[in-house]
Amino acid sequence: MDSPPPYRAVLDEVGPRLRRMRAHHNLTLAAVCEATGISKSTLSRLESGQRRPSLELLLPLAEVYRVPLDDLVGAPEVGDPRVRLTPHKLAHGGTFVPLSRTPGPLQAYKMIIPDRGSEPELRSHEGYEWLYVLDGRLRLVLGEHDLVLGSGEVAEFHTRVPHWFSSADGRPVEVLSLFGRQGERMHVRAKPKPEL
Repeated sequence: MDSPPPYRAVLDEVGPRLRRMRAHHNLTLAAVCEATGISKSTLSRLESGQRRPSLELLLPLAEVYRVPLDDLVGAPEVGDPRVRLTPHKLAHGGTFVPLSRTPGPLQAYKMIIPDRGSEPELRSHEGYEWLYVLDGRLRLVLGEHDLVLGSGEVAEFHTRVPHWFSSADGRPVEVLSLFGRQGERMHVRAKPKPEL
């Protein structure tokens, strides 16, 4: 005799799960009926397993219980959630890892920048860049400014301004970069702290 398909066990658990969710929210069948438009008898048969769940019935219930549909049906995990990133070598010996997975106006990168010597070779190009130092010390030469940024510090600038960066202390520095090729600026919604 053939064994039942694996999804059958998942469907068999939907009814008891619906009953537990309703109890957890302290709702009566009548209250759920009123909120969803599903009849009390249909809800009762769903919870007892006498009626198979359908999307037409589960979607309004997921809304009432404020849970994703996957939580209602106890859907198994699908696929490997890990993101596999491919590092690329930079001409000056550093490494960058693209973090953005789709093309778009703004791209995110993690960069590991080595010591590139003490003589800056400034370059400029179209775009706008936002840098956040994750670990280490970054030397940023930007136009006439020569700056050192530590962990947690941020810089943003038009890349048309001649610039160059390197490790500031001989050890590689890890940097998060957001770059807009057409000069898009980052939009930060947080308000600065008022000065005391």
